[in-house]
Amino acid sequence: MSTTVWIILAGAVATYLTRIGGHAVLSRFAAIPPRLGAALNAVPAAVLTAIVAPYAAFYGLAEAITIAVAIVLALRLPPLAMLAICWALIFGLRQVM
Repeated sequence: MSTTVWIILAGAVATYLTRIGGHAVLSRFAAIPPRLGAALNAVPAAVLTAIVAPYAAFYGLAEAITIAVAIVLALRLPPLAMLAICWALIFGLRQVM
């Protein structure tokens, strides 16, 4: 088998073990404690920040402006509208800058 197949299989096994491990840990609780629930609710925002922050910090002013606008629009518009506006904005800013 090629190296690529082994990498895919290792990723699949790691993903499976992570998911089953999380289920095994949480199944020990009769009810999820409030602090744990709050921590689990914060995970999506933390992951999104970890993905987006490097673009704002290292890729230029156009990306930083677009991310700032996306944050504001996310509070007011549906996700698809925000995506369309920010996509057009990053395209326009990259042409100008």
